[in-house]
Amino acid sequence: MMGTWQEGPGPAHQRLSDRLRLLILDGRLSLGAALPSERDLAAVLGTSRTTVGAAYRTLVEHGYLATRARARATVRLPQGTPPEPPASRDSMTIDLSFAAPPAPVEILHAAFSAALERLPRHFERHGYDRYGTAELREAVADWYQRRGLPTAPDHIMITSGAQHALGLLARTLLAPRDKVLIDHPTYPHAIRTFTDAHARLLPVAVGASGWDATQLQAAGRDAQLAYLIPDFHNPTGMCMSASVRHRLRLACPTIIDETMTELALDGAKPEPFAAHMPTAVSVGSVSKSVWGGLRIGWIRAFPSLLQRLEKARPATDLGTPVVEQLATAVLLNERQTERPDALRQLRSQRDALRQALTEQLPDLHAPQPAGGVTLWATFREPISSRLAAIAPDYGVTIAAGPRFGIGGAFERHIRLPYTLPSSQLTEAVRRLTQAQLALNQGATGTHGPAPVA
Repeated sequence: MMGTWQEGPGPAHQRLSDRLRLLILDGRLSLGAALPSERDLAAVLGTSRTTVGAAYRTLVEHGYLATRARARATVRLPQGTPPEPPASRDSMTIDLSFAAPPAPVEILHAAFSAALERLPRHFERHGYDRYGTAELREAVADWYQRRGLPTAPDHIMITSGAQHALGLLARTLLAPRDKVLIDHPTYPHAIRTFTDAHARLLPVAVGASGWDATQLQAAGRDAQLAYLIPDFHNPTGMCMSASVRHRLRLACPTIIDETMTELALDGAKPEPFAAHMPTAVSVGSVSKSVWGGLRIGWIRAFPSLLQRLEKARPATDLGTPVVEQLATAVLLNERQTERPDALRQLRSQRDALRQALTEQLPDLHAPQPAGGVTLWATFREPISSRLAAIAPDYGVTIAAGPRFGIGGAFERHIRLPYTLPSSQLTEAVRRLTQAQLALNQGATGTHGPAPVA
């Protein structure tokens, strides 16, 4: 959790107190948790007890630790009102923590109108269908067929979004202390899902050149489950090459997240991963290709696994809402998840964001992603969490890099979505530039992490 706290400006005790404060604000050190003694923490970190003592005293003075005689310091939050934001702050904060497209109003309206016309066919049934409606299971199977992957409706289970699908799979397939192979970085809610299942995470880096099949296969031999995002990876936007897909054969069950697969901005859409690894369990949704508010997802797997999921499902829900399923079936059957106009808009916004970064934050390196909805940008210094804590004071919220990794990694990174209009993205970069300048001049922030999607 401490990561590379030794790096950065200022004395060691200040860097240490800053890191601990950010861990508290980020929720990774929970309220009421007891910190190690000065002696123990100094020994583990390889620093002096004087440094740790000074860091602890700073946190006590600012209200982040509580102390009692003959007891370890415990985590708390400062009392009182938050500091006043700078006078120059605009009234409306630009939210860059959510990577989600706006709703296509006319398309959604037509889909729900058609769904309401079909709804009476279901009135004689109880409406609790753990597998999903026949209409949507057939539509999802046809969607895979069009992508070149033979699929029958009995290989499909409908869920309340991709996150629900992942949680259901984790509860069914994992036991406490099982090891889960993950991309690194990866989707923050996937990390939370697996840690809530008391699994141990095995991160394999997604580097500048993509995925390393040899490393993945080596880690897969020691894992009980793998979770990969090969199609326009979140957060980097990279797409796994065809050569890696052909060679990759993991020894453990593998979950493939396909929520971004429709969002190819440069080149063709990737072929389904399960075409090369038939045992792969595919998870999809319409949250990124249509709208996040349409909470419909699915699992493609062998019927034997779906039967296990069906038995486990009542512990959390009894089925997915019928009207939303019928509307999604209309969208899939009419190929409204494949919208060239939306892709052109995303491409234009991506280019506008990169141009604004080049002009206003030239030291921030942001490679062009092949698809998806986010840039994965890199600073020269490890300032990501500190910048996220101060950025709302300047009218913008961001998702700091460590949210997408484990062990305090990615302090040099931030995820920047390009789902907002180009003018808002340019203004957001201007505000982010102001926040970084304030940070460089010694300012600090007190904002906790924003929700991420």
